[in-house]
Amino acid sequence: MCLILFACHQHPNYPLIMAANRDEFFARPTRTARWWDDVPELLAGKDLSAGGTWLGVTRTGRIAAVTNYRDPANHNPAAPSRGRLTMAFLLVDSSPHTFQGQLQDSRNSYNGYNLLFGSLTDLHYFSNCGSAPRKLSPGIYGLCNHLLDTPWPKVRRGKQAFATALLDQEPDPEKLWEILADTTLAADSELPDTGISGTWEKMLSSIKIVGDHYGTRTSTLLTCRKDGLVEFTERTLQADNRTSDVSFRFNLQGQA
Repeated sequence: MCLILFACHQHPNYPLIMAANRDEFFARPTRTARWWDDVPELLAGKDLSAGGTWLGVTRTGRIAAVTNYRDPANHNPAAPSRGRLTMAFLLVDSSPHTFQGQLQDSRNSYNGYNLLFGSLTDLHYFSNCGSAPRKLSPGIYGLCNHLLDTPWPKVRRGKQAFATALLDQEPDPEKLWEILADTTLAADSELPDTGISGTWEKMLSSIKIVGDHYGTRTSTLLTCRKDGLVEFTERTLQADNRTSDVSFRFNLQGQA
């Protein structure tokens, strides 16, 4: 993922509401979200180049999502795919505390990343470019290609719109889709300096990225209701610029 907006225990009916965009080169092969044949408990899209996923959830409520930390000067082309990190958490039963230790041990093996992991009602955050892992307290957060809540223009704009959408007694999915579809570019004076060209900084400054060979390929809405109902919708940009949706509803195992 390249932008994740999420609210932990900020809505009276939903412990978690998440809206996220995945930005990637259009040529990178990808499979749309589905229940995996070889891992029936896992709902996720799949990166067919490296085999991992950018965002996944299980029937028991485990969740993991990753964003890259943009740092081209220190990029190691031989490093393992960061999509392995999500899978490492989703496919085991270890606690977040145990997994944090594993992340610390392997932090230098990967290019820069941010990882959200835990359960749909108990999220944790770790970056191998930042400080120690932490359990996230109730709040509204934005995660892009720097550390959590770094106030890049797209993060600030997204969080503000997200907070407004959550004022509704029942969040309107169309309002959340509109946030993820925002193509507003940041002013030149607001652009971060991450070591790439000004042209790329400008293009990447919008919530939805539009480019010839790189851009926002999928958007995801994920909600978990107090009674354990999970709704997951992935919207994919097709080659003809139309979009297609896949949607899933399920109850967390162990809840009615």
